[in-house]
Amino acid sequence: MIQQIYPTTPHSYAFELNKDMQLATAHYIDHEEAGKCQRVHGHTYTINITIAGDHLNDTGFLVDFKQLKQLVHDRFDHQLLNEDPLFHNVLPSTENVAKIVYMIIEDLLKTMANAPTCIQVFVRETPTSYVVYRPKRAHHE
Repeated sequence: MIQQIYPTTPHSYAFELNKDMQLATAHYIDHEEAGKCQRVHGHTYTINITIAGDHLNDTGFLVDFKQLKQLVHDRFDHQLLNEDPLFHNVLPSTENVAKIVYMIIEDLLKTMANAPTCIQVFVRETPTSYVVYRPKRAHHE
């Protein structure tokens, strides 16, 4: 079981949902300044997605946890990130992984009638290193 305490972002939404997942992936950073990271290596990422909104859907969910896992875990687990089309022109740094996960999730949320929104993606690369991506939007208070 994953038990983490994540940084939070203040907001005024009525509901906040968090989905944790772990996935094993490999990547390399194709840049001369990346040092050892230029070589293919792997991580067991811990990812937390924070979604908020004021309205639930017809089943009483802000969003179905299963959908989030399918979008992220099923796509990236046991994959080489550099081979995914979303990383063809983007270096798969932890910062960019967090932003890409946000984009994938937000694309789903934009189709939902209850209008939830992703307010934070947390990606832990190692036990001592993590990134938080929070989109800049005026309506996040």
